[in-house]
Amino acid sequence: MSPTLAGVIGLTALLVATLALVFAIQALKALRDPATAVPVRRKPAEQLPQQTHRQTPGTQLKPSAGPVSEPPAQAKPLTVKEDLRQLHKELDALRGELGHALRHLAVVRYDAFGDMGGHLSWSTALLDDFGNGVVLTSINGRSDARSYAKNVREFSSESKLSPEEAEAIEQLRLQVQPADAGGPANEGQHARQA
Repeated sequence: MSPTLAGVIGLTALLVATLALVFAIQALKALRDPATAVPVRRKPAEQLPQQTHRQTPGTQLKPSAGPVSEPPAQAKPLTVKEDLRQLHKELDALRGELGHALRHLAVVRYDAFGDMGGHLSWSTALLDDFGNGVVLTSINGRSDARSYAKNVREFSSESKLSPEEAEAIEQLRLQVQPADAGGPANEGQHARQA
């Protein structure tokens, strides 16, 4: 087996194990504290279609083949006020989780080397509402391409940042902080052509 194929298989196994761990942690949290778990709404089971009956002259009415099932007993429906309260709780929980999602993106494209054109090199910052996330950089040359990933915590990194990486993070700092002050945040992608 080639080293590349073994690496791909290893990374795939690592991804599957990570997803299994995330789901297990969420299940444990729901078991430990059901009040904070987001409830899943299930639709009531639908009734089976009416059975057809056949009657021929001189015979009694007989049901067609197949058992007739009774519809399941439904739980007491919530009042509109209770349902709205429940929806507000769910919405608040989702908003709290959304703040930690990597949902802010800034892209800076540039020419890393003077003899190259086309803005093939780029730096991308992916951050949450608190300025935590990652900055990814790809530097493309004539014969090779190098990629880097650096951790970002509160809009700064322990690793030395290139000017383009710092610019991508600064774009997101300006984008996220007006949202904290109550102003509109420009979500989406920003690009600079150097």
